[in-house]
Amino acid sequence: MRSLAIVDYDMGNLRSVQKAFERLGHAAEVTRDPDRIAAAPGVVLPGVGAFGACMANLAAFGLVEPVRYAIASGRPFLGICLGMQLLFEESEEFGPVAGLGILPGRVVRFPAEPGRKIPHMGWNRLHVARRVAPLGDLPEGAYTYFVHSYYPVPSDPAVVVTTTRYGVEFASSVACGNIFACQFHPEKSQQVGLRLLDNFVRQIAGGG
Repeated sequence: MRSLAIVDYDMGNLRSVQKAFERLGHAAEVTRDPDRIAAAPGVVLPGVGAFGACMANLAAFGLVEPVRYAIASGRPFLGICLGMQLLFEESEEFGPVAGLGILPGRVVRFPAEPGRKIPHMGWNRLHVARRVAPLGDLPEGAYTYFVHSYYPVPSDPAVVVTTTRYGVEFASSVACGNIFACQFHPEKSQQVGLRLLDNFVRQIAGGG
């Protein structure tokens, strides 16, 4: 199988995502070349940082349309952390700031509550709402690693795959068509995260 394309827009932990795939024996290339993104069998959009800065970098590197094309093509697409948030219509972070608008909904900040730290940082549990291919047979209550102050609120609850509670119950992963996106970091989530990444690639190899 040809290399996965990890979209390089100069934000996020690109190399650690690449290393996670390579550890599993899957080729993955960090690239901002539209032709390579267009030819890849699967595309990954990671992200760390501020929503507005990430959108600005995608535009500056001419990557907005290649990302849209990758999703519209039907190829498996994985969004990670801010790469999940960018798929929605807008974020209230220093905003509102417009996102890619692929999924209806907006990104909001965790409400301030006494004794609860923001950002939400560390290990937390996934509660399974429905099963999709990248989730595979990951058990109910599996722990994954989070670092974020904002979370998406999908307009359509049917896209929600898992939820997680941190003061509020939020969508920690979503799926729609060929898109799977997670607020947690699979590349930092040890065996659970590696299983999810492996499931994502096997979905490509299996054509389903």
